[in-house]
Amino acid sequence: MDYNFYMSKAYEQALVAYEKKETPIGCVIVYNDAIIGRGRNMRNEKKNALCHAELIAINEASFILGDWRLEGAIIFVTVEPCPMCAGAILQARIKELVYGAANKKAGCCGGVMNLFEERGFNHSVIVSGGVMKEECASLMSRFFGELRNAD
Repeated sequence: MDYNFYMSKAYEQALVAYEKKETPIGCVIVYNDAIIGRGRNMRNEKKNALCHAELIAINEASFILGDWRLEGAIIFVTVEPCPMCAGAILQARIKELVYGAANKKAGCCGGVMNLFEERGFNHSVIVSGGVMKEECASLMSRFFGELRNAD
């Protein structure tokens, strides 16, 4: 499987978020080599704290498969997931998580903590990071730099 290809699809979602002045995080979910879920951050647009890229993609993928269990699926997200999204990834029983940039302020794959190393859960997720790290981190830096300069 070409991780860079699928991360580039997640990055496209992040670019849409960026253009809409949302925190530029994008996500795709892949099952049997097909994208079955896409998401981008939409918190401001929807005025809803739950509208993270991962949750939107999980919702779409669950609809497509007709099941909340996304066993065998791989989720690609441009930024290390927060606690809410990491929990949703575990709850959806996603097989593997691939992320781009680290998130030192809210990440749950090692940024702040590593929820995926907790052994008490009934499901485990394979985690790898750093795919298209520079591009993903640069987009986040550019977004927040522009936000600071706008004030």
